[in-house]
Amino acid sequence: MSHDRFMALALALGRRAQGRTWPNPAVGCVLVRDGQIVGRGWTADGGRPHAEIRALAQAGGKARGATAYVTLEPCSHHGKTPPCAQALIDAGIAEVVAAIGDRDPRVNGAGFAMLRAAGISITTGVRAEEARHDHAGFFLRITEHRPFITLKLANSFDGRIATASGESQWITQAPARRAVHALRARHDAIMIGGGTARHDDPTLTVRDLGIAHQPVRLILAKDLNLPDNSALEQTLDSAPVWLCHSGGLSEKRRMHWQKIGAELIECRVQDDEIVLSETLKDLASRGLTRVLCEGGGRLAASLIKENLVDEIVGFQAGMIIGAEGQPAIGPMEIEHLQNANRYELVTTTAVGPDVMNLWRRKDEPSSIIN
Repeated sequence: MSHDRFMALALALGRRAQGRTWPNPAVGCVLVRDGQIVGRGWTADGGRPHAEIRALAQAGGKARGATAYVTLEPCSHHGKTPPCAQALIDAGIAEVVAAIGDRDPRVNGAGFAMLRAAGISITTGVRAEEARHDHAGFFLRITEHRPFITLKLANSFDGRIATASGESQWITQAPARRAVHALRARHDAIMIGGGTARHDDPTLTVRDLGIAHQPVRLILAKDLNLPDNSALEQTLDSAPVWLCHSGGLSEKRRMHWQKIGAELIECRVQDDEIVLSETLKDLASRGLTRVLCEGGGRLAASLIKENLVDEIVGFQAGMIIGAEGQPAIGPMEIEHLQNANRYELVTTTAVGPDVMNLWRRKDEPSSIIN
């Protein structure tokens, strides 16, 4: 039996749940007996039921004697639901193949120990690298108390996101923009700075994919100097808005946003900027595990300078705008190349007439690679 093939399916199932399960991990599970798939599951919206429980429910009695392929070590603790490890034992599972162990201190090997004590064979490490990246946000929230940060860039061939006059719609074509909506759907929150909110008046919702679930819209604007009757305000009924601001916010603005249903998060400001490292810890404490930053250039530069960008998804168009255009990344104050942040190219994909590059940081946090 090919462990690799069935684990690939379990990973694909788990990715269906990304952006919908926070603070819980998005896990996939496949049950196989006599070479045939008898049950499939992924973590449900909101984090429960877990993937194993859904797969067992689908399999019914056919689960007895089957092999369970799971992308993360089954949980062993009693939370709001009984442990998945016990459910696998009770169902008569003969073998568990897990991609990786769980870093959650409530589990951290206890799930495997429970299964072994019941006589169930355990295999680990199948497609482990893929699983580590799929669960990176969950791990970072536990070990570094921050979410995984993906930076999305969409720029011309010469790295510009707009002309000198500010015109930016559209540099990339419809297929790339559709891919951005799919990317949004796989994150818990979409983050922009106040400048982008004022200039672009974006909606930041997932559209045209038939998906009802919406990520949190997260705006970093210390004074909340945002447009009246903005797209964010008009769509508050369909998607939540969290506003990160300074402690010196005027009562008028505070009352306005609270009245219409936005969540206000007071953040510390230093050198006239919101302190990103502390703000991300606050967001992690609220459950966020995966955040997609869509700009602008100033916020992107700040995140990169603080080494907080874990992954970059760059859409590049075959268009030249010139040096007078607006750059994708703001000033970095780098004088020597040795001080520049470096990322490794993972994939390059043609998306219609544009190109999508996926880059990951070279010095990944130990919570991801170990």
